[in-house]
Order: sequence, then C-alpha cells, then structure tokens
Amino acid sequence: MSITLETSTTWASTCAVDELEAGWGEVALLGATQVALIRLADDEVYAVDHHDPHTGAPVMARGIVGSRGDRPTIASPLHKQVYDLGTGECFTDASLALRTYRTRIVGGMIEVELAP
Repeated sequence: MSITLETSTTWASTCAVDELEAGWGEVALLGATQVALIRLADDEVYAVDHHDPHTGAPVMARGIVGSRGDRPTIASPLHKQVYDLGTGECFTDASLALRTYRTRIVGGMIEVELAP
C-alpha cells in the first residue's frame, strides 16, 4: 500500500516586477516576515531574508548586489559577508547562511513562496 501526501504551495504576491530597479533590493512584508527582493538586470528576481544572519539587523535589502563567477550574490551592508542569492551560502563565513525563498513572475507580478 502506498500513501500519497498532498502538499500545497502558497505563493504571496508582492509587487510588479517593473517596480523594482535592477541591481537593487526592496523589502516586502509577508505576514510577519520581512523579505528582501532583488531584481537582476535580466529580470530574474531573488528573495532572501531581510535580516542579516550575522547581526540580526533588518538590512539585507540594502546590501551590495554582485556576483562570484556566474553566481549572483548580495553582501551585507554592515560587515560585508557575501551570500549566494540562490542558495544562501555565505562565501566569507561558512558558519552563516541566509534564508532564501523561491520566486516566480506571474502576469508581471512577483510572487514569493511561503513556507508550508
């Protein structure tokens, strides 16, 4: 006998993709969670926790957007730890990680996947 569990994914609409400037972050409030949205030049949008993993300060939307090779990154504006936008891995301190969220663009609107 096999049992199939249904899991439903909940997506939260945040803003129009055109409202974000490429290479900059903005904050979206999803319930009680602050999420930093970062749009890259190719209209790819990443979402990460707005709180700096090192200090807990809500500053990541003001981080420095860049790359390490072909991996897009964001550096904390406080102590400059560099995080992979796709995985949350910290390049400069392996003990730190930045929470990431899946995103999609539907009808020109950015949606962020909420945790089940």
